[in-house]
Amino acid sequence: MSDRPIKLERDEQHMFNVRAIVAGVIILFALLAILGRVYQLQVSQHEKYSELSRQHYQKRIPIPPNRGQIYDRNGVLLADSHTQYVLEVVRDNVGDENGDGRSTLADVDGLIARLGLVIPLVEKDVRLFKTQARRFKYQSIPIRENLTEEEIAVFAVNRPRFPGVRMEVRMERYYPLLNTASHVIGYVGRIDTRDLERVDKDEYTGTTHIGKSGVEASHEDRLHGKAGFELIEVDAHGKKQNEIGKQEQVGGQELFLGIDINLQILAEKLLEGERGAIVAIDPSNGEVLTLASLPTFDPNLFIDGISQKDYSSLRDDPGRPLFNRALQAAYPPGSTIKPMVGVAGLAERVVTPGSRVYDPGFFRLSGQKHVFRCWNKRGHGSVDLKYAIQQSCDTYFYDLAYRMGIDRFSSYMSRFGFGAKTEIDLPSESSGLMPTREWKEKRHKRSWFPGDTVNIGIGQGYWLSTPLQLAHATSIIANHGIRLKPHVLRGVRTARNQEEKVLKPEPFPPIETDARFWNLAIQGMENVMRPGGTARAAGAGAAYRIAGKTGTAQVFGLAGGKYNAGRIAKRLRDHALFVGFAPVENPKIAVAVIIENSSGSGGHTAAPVGRKIMDAYLLQQYGDHVLKPAGVVVQPKQEVSPETEKADAKEKAAVKTKTKTKLKKAGGTHD
Repeated sequence: MSDRPIKLERDEQHMFNVRAIVAGVIILFALLAILGRVYQLQVSQHEKYSELSRQHYQKRIPIPPNRGQIYDRNGVLLADSHTQYVLEVVRDNVGDENGDGRSTLADVDGLIARLGLVIPLVEKDVRLFKTQARRFKYQSIPIRENLTEEEIAVFAVNRPRFPGVRMEVRMERYYPLLNTASHVIGYVGRIDTRDLERVDKDEYTGTTHIGKSGVEASHEDRLHGKAGFELIEVDAHGKKQNEIGKQEQVGGQELFLGIDINLQILAEKLLEGERGAIVAIDPSNGEVLTLASLPTFDPNLFIDGISQKDYSSLRDDPGRPLFNRALQAAYPPGSTIKPMVGVAGLAERVVTPGSRVYDPGFFRLSGQKHVFRCWNKRGHGSVDLKYAIQQSCDTYFYDLAYRMGIDRFSSYMSRFGFGAKTEIDLPSESSGLMPTREWKEKRHKRSWFPGDTVNIGIGQGYWLSTPLQLAHATSIIANHGIRLKPHVLRGVRTARNQEEKVLKPEPFPPIETDARFWNLAIQGMENVMRPGGTARAAGAGAAYRIAGKTGTAQVFGLAGGKYNAGRIAKRLRDHALFVGFAPVENPKIAVAVIIENSSGSGGHTAAPVGRKIMDAYLLQQYGDHVLKPAGVVVQPKQEVSPETEKADAKEKAAVKTKTKTKLKKAGGTHD
């Protein structure tokens, strides 16, 4: 027998090493696979699986609140909401077409393509949906609104083909009076990416519309309400297992405006065919009674996105219907500011109640050849302040402004609110312009000249004012220096408990001066409306005492030529203005009227309009041609069945058609 070993230790060691290496490699790959999976779960897909893990136990479904309604001061409905059916998509529930366990934007694109073959989709809505879907994977996002009955039935049949798509009932905004008061009420529109950056995303989850202009925008926080939610138990696939709890949404507050819609309709009727504005304020509390700007527009066009055709029509209209002239337009105030200038001259001791100025029909600075002419070329002779206001004597105010100087003049006029926003609770207000020497040096790189001061003494030159500022300044005269912030919101009612709350006036620092100065200016304004005054025709036969002031603001200089409105283009004609308040002893309304490029002066065209506004409000003489909506009593909302809601929607659609017909017959629309 051989003494050779049966086993070789070296071969056995080699075999062991090979096996160990193979095992190590296998273990290494297994570890790498585990680590890769851990990385996938914990890093690359952490958000998805974390959310799925949480949602396996419970899911929070948002319940958007019902938007609050808007009424006028008498309870007439101005902004309502009615039922609509909406298609919504939850991106993460769309499905997995790529086989990677995730719903991607490509999956969403495929869904949209398939859905578009069944339900017509609007390209603009699809673009907005995709923008929101990139940011919100697990929220329900609308892709199509206002489904018709036929579309509702078609989707119900095809619903299993579209995972992640569901049909929801939502409330849609509607403006029953169409064009009337559209600049005040404003409108809502679809929430866009810019809106999402400025709102609380939790509160607006599920909400599709937001205020874009007017009261709808400035009081969005009151109108929107508070979102609720339903807490349910779901499995990892998002299927509902049990209902855990529910927090009811809180509807938005119902707003009552100071606007008298009858007065608003009359104001818009009086301006029909013109470009201009009428603002009326209650001097006792600052409530805006009417805020009319013509031309106007139908806010219903904007709710679900205005068509390109309609928007181009509004944009290209030379009358600029989307432009709120009452708040945004700045005009030379003309002679309407002479009562305010008179009070400033008295308060600054530049003139006295008894001082007089001789008016030969012009004013000339010492040592200068340039002549500043009075509107009456023959002059008014020797005049005091009261007579100067009554006759609108330019020479008197040329002299007053020059002796007062621009620094004191601008400073005192700013106390009447000129050159600054009134801080009304509406967006996009203009501050106008109350010029100073510093402003001119900065803006025009030129020094202030004495002639500049002379011009602003009669509301011309660089001075610009909004119609709202003129109405506000007039109410300060009516209140003998007391200043109250103008506001359109009069009161609110909370939908949950029906509590009503009337807002209190918010005061500004008053203008404190001798009571005789206010009385003198008001007496001059009363004489304007009497025989011998510039608005005597408009004041004739009044059943109450009126204080007013006319104005004519020059648009185009004729270089010494004679002005004839009938011989120049309409766009070059002077603006006609009027301000006033009544009754003098207990003011209840202060009015500012401006008619752009008018064929007549302020006394002939604007003052009669102001008188009709005062008669309508004080004497309730609105005329038969004006639509008078019946007042409504708002009752607490009650629970209704889906069948009742559907019937209500049909009824409201019929009312919409009838209302539009009535408005056209009554002259309440301005299409």
